[in-house]
Amino acid sequence: MSVRRLAPKELQPASFTFSADNLKWAQAQIEKYPPGRQQSAVIPILWRVQEQHQGWVSEAAIRAVADLLGMAYIRVLEIATFYTMFQLQPVGKKAHVQVCGTTPCMLRGANDLIDICKHRIHHDQFHLSDDGDFSWEEVECAGTCVNAPMVQIWSDTYEDLTPDTFNKVLDGFASGNPPKPGPQNGRQFSAPVGGPTTLKGEKA
Repeated sequence: MSVRRLAPKELQPASFTFSADNLKWAQAQIEKYPPGRQQSAVIPILWRVQEQHQGWVSEAAIRAVADLLGMAYIRVLEIATFYTMFQLQPVGKKAHVQVCGTTPCMLRGANDLIDICKHRIHHDQFHLSDDGDFSWEEVECAGTCVNAPMVQIWSDTYEDLTPDTFNKVLDGFASGNPPKPGPQNGRQFSAPVGGPTTLKGEKA
C-alpha cells in the first residue's frame, strides 16, 4: 500500500469551520449512534467535510472533525490517510478525474484514458493542471466492470468511454456543462447496445 501524507504546510489553510448546514447534518449523524459511540460517524463526516472543502481534506479539517467527535487528532488522521476516498491535497476546481485501471477497464482501453489525462491535465497523478481546474489519479476497481472503461468524477461515473467521448466529458466539465453521467455510448445502464437481443418472440 502506498504511503499517504498530508499536503505540505504551504498548501494547508489556517483553519476549517463547518458550514451551518454541514454542522447540523454532522450532528444528525452522531445521533444515530448510542451515547459514547459518536466516533462511529467519523467516515461520513469526513466525506461531508471533503465536499465542503473543495474536494480535499486539510489538516485543519481533520482537527475540526476530531474536536467534534471527541477523538484524538491522530485517530482521525489515521482514517483519512488509510482510505483512498479521501483526498489529502488540493484537487482540480472543476474536476478530479479517477480513472479505473483494473483489468476489465485496462483491457478495454483505460491506458488511452490515462494518456489523455497525462496530456490534458498533467503528466503525473495528483498534480493540478496549469489553470488549477483539473487533477487526476488512477484507481482500483470502481465497480462498473461491464461498462468498462470508465472514470469517476466527483460522485458520478462516466462509462463505456472511448478517447473521443472521454475528451467530450472533459470538455463538458471545462465549459461548466458536464454531460449526463452513465454510459456514453447510448445504452441504458448495462443493457446490450441497441437494446435487448433475447426473449423477443411472441408469447406461446
